Amino acid sequence: MRLTYEISADPARLDVPLVHHWLSTDAYWALGRTLAKQEAAIAGSLNFGAYDTADGTQHAYARVVTDLATFGWLCDVYVAPAARGHGLGTRLVEAVRDHLTPYGLRRILLATADAHGVYAKLGFEPLADPQKWMALGLQ
Repeated sequence: MRLTYEISADPARLDVPLVHHWLSTDAYWALGRTLAKQEAAIAGSLNFGAYDTADGTQHAYARVVTDLATFGWLCDVYVAPAARGHGLGTRLVEAVRDHLTPYGLRRILLATADAHGVYAKLGFEPLADPQKWMALGLQ
């Protein structure tokens, strides 16, 4: 039986302990992240969840750090292992992109070690001029 999902940006629907568990134990970029740090990240971001339409359980998560005017950073995209392989990650990122389109952001960035193909299907491309970009790594 194939599950059907509803994607929502309603922060009240998030299963925060579940999202924290996923990211802090299974996401290479967030291993060991504390619950307090995750809660702060959620509070300062636009959040998306994918929920089983039958029982409301959350199966995926993504967040965007944005000013809703010029820039967005898509991060913490995660699909539960049992829900992988059915296009849910693509649908989630597509919903995020479509949600942000009316704001007219100039740029939405993301970083990935292994999902370039997923994002490319939705219009993301490698930076055309990466030598212009810099980062300040504080930890």
